[in-house]
Amino acid sequence: MIETIKNAWRIPELRKKIIFTLFCLLIFRLGSAVPVPFIDRTLLTTMFSAYENTLLGFMNAMSGGSFEQANIFALSIQPYINASIIMQLLSVAIPSLERMVKEGGEEGKKKLASITRYATIAIALLQGFAYYTLLKNGVQGVSLIDAGSMNSTFVAISIIATFTAGSAFVMWLGEQITENGIGNGISMILFVSIISRVFPAIDSIWGNLQSGGLSWIGVVAILVVFLAVIAFIVFFDGAERRLSIQYAKRVVGRKMYGGRSTHLPIKVNMSGVMPIIFASSICTFPATIAAFFPTPESGFWKFMQEHVFSPSSWAYAVIYLLLIIAFSYFYTAIQYNPIEIANNLKNNGGFIPGFRPGRPTADFIAKVINKITLFGAFFLGVIAVLPILVGKFTPAINLSIGGTSILIVVGVALETVKQLESQMMMRNYKGFLE
Repeated sequence: MIETIKNAWRIPELRKKIIFTLFCLLIFRLGSAVPVPFIDRTLLTTMFSAYENTLLGFMNAMSGGSFEQANIFALSIQPYINASIIMQLLSVAIPSLERMVKEGGEEGKKKLASITRYATIAIALLQGFAYYTLLKNGVQGVSLIDAGSMNSTFVAISIIATFTAGSAFVMWLGEQITENGIGNGISMILFVSIISRVFPAIDSIWGNLQSGGLSWIGVVAILVVFLAVIAFIVFFDGAERRLSIQYAKRVVGRKMYGGRSTHLPIKVNMSGVMPIIFASSICTFPATIAAFFPTPESGFWKFMQEHVFSPSSWAYAVIYLLLIIAFSYFYTAIQYNPIEIANNLKNNGGFIPGFRPGRPTADFIAKVINKITLFGAFFLGVIAVLPILVGKFTPAINLSIGGTSILIVVGVALETVKQLESQMMMRNYKGFLE
């Protein structure tokens, strides 16, 4: 990886793209330190200490800590990710959107991207209003909005507009990185946000080590698990099942086409990190709702909060794992259509040896995808649940969302290196042709 970056740096075109990407990411990190006006930050830390294991804690991790500090990039890239997910689902559910994407070509993709941007603004407005309401309600009835004698309506509009504008700017920044920089801009912003949380985590571990809350054996165990998870992710990232494809020979004029063999790659982890994000949102939603109400001293809801909704409970880990498996199948089903793949093979004169073109081929591909998805789902489940289990043995360290963070960081790093290698290869081919 380091050697690839060094080689890319020697190429002027790639060096400009790398510098541009770093500059955009620097702007993002500087903006993450700019506070939103009219907010009392002395009470903000107290409030978020109660929301650490809720959906708000997850959003805070994805924003690099800006959410708990109420900075202008507090919403970060989350509204754009949510809008993209919604548009992906709608493009499958609504036939007109599906036709626009498939038949519209490049123009159809631009229209879908434009709709996604508007949806991002709408979601950012809703999330900004919800965050303002949360701040206004404050801690134990004490509001976190410190507006003095200013008009409350003006203050509300200012705070919500700032959150929305910050999210829109981050979306634009990500698109600029995608077009003019290296890698996917949205993924790079997520990568930097998560990496920025590494140093506070190290400081937390060091503080617990000095106070006696954690031993050196615990630190070594965390390091071993961390390295094992990275190796596990790298191994499964490139794992795939290859289906042999044979193309029949055909004569067109005086030339013969086809007669070659190739393969159809099916990745073990086809859905990426999306099932974990969906499952995390659902699992933390009850705890988020419960955080807005007084904690019961006893009874059914007390039991549910401590033994079901708490990320440190066994029941939470089991439900989390089952939801990841369910969403893996769901996300794979909306992305890959075996019938469409079989029809494309048939139209191009291709077939899988031992299976007739058409329905038998589609059934075989669906059977393979179902088996592969099961392995991929368990892979994601283990990555997501393992830090929770480690946290039960090292309660001084909060690792409830560590699996998602590691998966995103390693996945983005590998994908960025692949893009650098492909661009260097294209440049070498171009130079050879010239």
